[in-house]
Amino acid sequence: MARSIDVGERRRIVSEAAARVLARNGLGALSVRGVAAEAGLPPSTVRYVFPTQASVRTHALEAVFDATTRRVDAVPETLPDRERARRILLELLPLDEERLIELDVYLALGNAALTDPELRPALDRVASDMRQWTEQIVRLVGVPEDERVFEARRLHALIDGLAMHVSRLAPGESGDWAIGVLDRHLDGLAAR
Repeated sequence: MARSIDVGERRRIVSEAAARVLARNGLGALSVRGVAAEAGLPPSTVRYVFPTQASVRTHALEAVFDATTRRVDAVPETLPDRERARRILLELLPLDEERLIELDVYLALGNAALTDPELRPALDRVASDMRQWTEQIVRLVGVPEDERVFEARRLHALIDGLAMHVSRLAPGESGDWAIGVLDRHLDGLAAR
């Protein structure tokens, strides 16, 4: 039993290290040696928990998206619908260092997944979850059923675009303007 806990903890440590390496240095720097150095572990440990380069990449993508999922799932269901929709949306923007790293990892591995069949299932999961969240949001703000698919896709595109702009802000520059754009968009959806 203790061995599986140890392996699980090492997987977490290696995944977090891989995410930091990816965010800081890009996909080309994601090597067993680089991740091991970042994690403070011997390369053999990295190879033990992730025997292939593809498994490190896949798990890094899944780990950062799991963090997003945990934050979205933690938004209280007891909130008024409009506020709940807003809070979910805010979890999807890179408004802090953790979410910025998540976005960098998603972009690096998401692009790689377009040509790497081993990464494709993880990318498909991300797209599916985003679709479910945007559909939930448009439902929460009262978009008529016959317009939900279109509005969910439009909202997804808006989130992706805002995330890209926010991720490129200068250090210390506020992303409050992006929150304002989301608020205005939600108000427009609710007014239908």
